[in-house]
Amino acid sequence: MLGFEPHPLLHPAAFTSTFPASLAQINGEPLQALLTLAAEVPVARSEEVRKAVRDLLRHGGHKPTGRGKPSSEYLVRAAGEGALGSINPAVDAGNAVSLASGVPISVVDLDRTVGDLRVAVPEEGSYVFNPSGQEISVKGLLCLHDEGGPCANAVKDAQRTKTSGETLRTLSVLWGPNAHAAHVEATLTWYLSLLGELGIETGRVG
Repeated sequence: MLGFEPHPLLHPAAFTSTFPASLAQINGEPLQALLTLAAEVPVARSEEVRKAVRDLLRHGGHKPTGRGKPSSEYLVRAAGEGALGSINPAVDAGNAVSLASGVPISVVDLDRTVGDLRVAVPEEGSYVFNPSGQEISVKGLLCLHDEGGPCANAVKDAQRTKTSGETLRTLSVLWGPNAHAAHVEATLTWYLSLLGELGIETGRVG
């Protein structure tokens, strides 16, 4: 279902989630308390992880600064400004874990993807990442691909595969640096436990 092209700096970590009902029907309120910098969590972001994530994205030629910075850095800023709000349980869980760990996380609706999935660095390409039609260039940026092209990465996920209130299945990809593999695995373990507490079935892939 999911393949990873060899990458010297990536620690592969991904899993599927199957929800007992559509996201709009699931109570994700317990997750909302984790969307703050003051939340008590079992993993901790660090400057070393932040630099390693940037190195991971820089490897293919991407510049991880400004609007191209990792989504995990955006979450820290948003939470610090009190602007990190709830979206849905799938996204909230990913955001909470990413905020705490410093590891960027993509969450896509599996039923909106096409065909086989793989993680690789595209030589060219771009995609729309929000409802207003803004695009991000993904040239040299490690991405999740389906048969329609790149659809998620550690900066911004594609609009076409984002979750909605109707979502029943997701794929989460942790864009973790190999230099901090133990941290990535601890982050994954906590992530899976959070979802399990909500009655969500998960299974590691790749």
